[in-house]
Amino acid sequence: MRARNNPASKRRRKKILSRAKGFYGGRSKLTRTAKETVHRSLAYAYKSRRLRKRDFRALWIVRINAAARIFGMSYSAFMNGLKKQKIVLDRKSLAYVAVADRQTFGRLAEVAKGK
Repeated sequence: MRARNNPASKRRRKKILSRAKGFYGGRSKLTRTAKETVHRSLAYAYKSRRLRKRDFRALWIVRINAAARIFGMSYSAFMNGLKKQKIVLDRKSLAYVAVADRQTFGRLAEVAKGK
């Protein structure tokens, strides 16, 4: 009788199918189709973990720009003014201040203008 390594291959297939739960049609039921889809989904997940950082930075810049324009400045002028005044705040915290505490952001804008 031929040894077929049944427990390991069954475990392998089961692992693929459990990762494919919720996929549409055969993509969640057929091993080969599920394997292709799972492989692609893992590739997208890997890529998107890197893209997320880019997306958040863009969001922070949009928020800072919107708040800076309320106080009569462009984003670049605001950031340049802060840098000249030696105020080191990252974009994430600046965006939070722009959304949560408009008054504090106004003070930062005045400092960035050089007043």
